[in-house]
Amino acid sequence: MSIRVLLADDQALLRGTFRLLIDSCEDMEVVGEAADGKEALELARAHRPDLVLMDIRMPGTDGLAATAAICEDPDLAGTRVLVLTMFETEEYVAQALRVGASGFLGKYVTTDVLLAGIRTVSSGEALLSPGATRALITRFLSAPAPGTLLTPPERLSDLTPREREITVLAAEGRSNEEIAAHLVLSVLTVRTHVQRAMTKLGARDRAQLVVIAYQTGLVRPTSGPR
Repeated sequence: MSIRVLLADDQALLRGTFRLLIDSCEDMEVVGEAADGKEALELARAHRPDLVLMDIRMPGTDGLAATAAICEDPDLAGTRVLVLTMFETEEYVAQALRVGASGFLGKYVTTDVLLAGIRTVSSGEALLSPGATRALITRFLSAPAPGTLLTPPERLSDLTPREREITVLAAEGRSNEEIAAHLVLSVLTVRTHVQRAMTKLGARDRAQLVVIAYQTGLVRPTSGPR
């Protein structure tokens, strides 16, 4: 089945370019285009895409607000958001992850990286680099914005010791393959533990699992895993 993509960007020329690129791939297709966040939410509800390629700075409702609305809508539980923006700042990355985005890319990336990112995020994985993005998570998600409610730590009690261990490694930015090599497990076993941890903690994808790991204190930037 094709990956169904919704484009959200206020620049028509960029949307056209992305449409041509995505529609040229046999495994994906564009199902709609939005010029602002409000339209992105409306089209997401109408088309139920697998992924929304979301710009941040748009007139009216911006991409962050639209991402939050999409991720909070239970009818769009199967829709992932990949943020693509010229403004790849630490604050934007942190805010995008907090509101539920599954990935974040700068518009300077190559076409191969963009297409790979769409495939990665639509499969339920997080597009989080082991280096720069891990530092962003450590810096911002461990100190949530004022008024943000933390995930209750007692929720961690539902995890088995192995699930906790693998969640910690995922929060460090390691891929399933890297975790499998580190723990001498099969990739399938690691993927199963990650999926079970996500289900128990109510995480919609791997990115949110990482957020929860920091918000509950399972991983801390100074003291290490707990």
